[in-house]
Amino acid sequence: MKLPLTGDEAADRLLEDDPLALLIGMLLDQQVTMEKAFHSPYDLKERLGGRLDAAEIAAMDPDKLREVFAERPALHRFPGSMAGRTQEMTQALVEHYDGRAERVWETAKDGGELLANLKELPGFGDQKAKIFVALLAKRMGVQPRGWEEAAGFYAKHGCYSVADVDGPDTLAKVREYKKAAKAEAKAKAKASKS
Repeated sequence: MKLPLTGDEAADRLLEDDPLALLIGMLLDQQVTMEKAFHSPYDLKERLGGRLDAAEIAAMDPDKLREVFAERPALHRFPGSMAGRTQEMTQALVEHYDGRAERVWETAKDGGELLANLKELPGFGDQKAKIFVALLAKRMGVQPRGWEEAAGFYAKHGCYSVADVDGPDTLAKVREYKKAAKAEAKAKAKASKS
């Protein structure tokens, strides 16, 4: 399995088979565990009648989508705001990519354009976009010319992000790295205030 991220084979398979599920998982990967973020597209699909469709999500009543996200167990720690972000992202996919998530990377001539395409999506800042470039390259074999430069630090060999997770051991190492990076950032912020 290329994306053993959730601990659930069916949810992991969906990430591999459905580019929209993978993009939604990446979008939700903040302020919740990686497993939760990447399992939520599977749960969302189930709650939407067994289908993930960008055009349908984009056109949904926003209140209804928030209800779907908030249904217990909620799809995210912040179900309302993440439902809104998911809807905005699917609207951008419909407007710019005919509702097909894979066109975000299939239409990119090189790594720089792929990074730019991702950064134009609602909810994808610079770091998240770089991590997703690395995820596509390392886990999915999507390696446009210049992807390493576009992914920056996340192109390196190591255990730094979801792009490096290939099983439980690397997941644990990524967690350790993130914890250490957060502690270092906190210490720097404290030092700059003194």
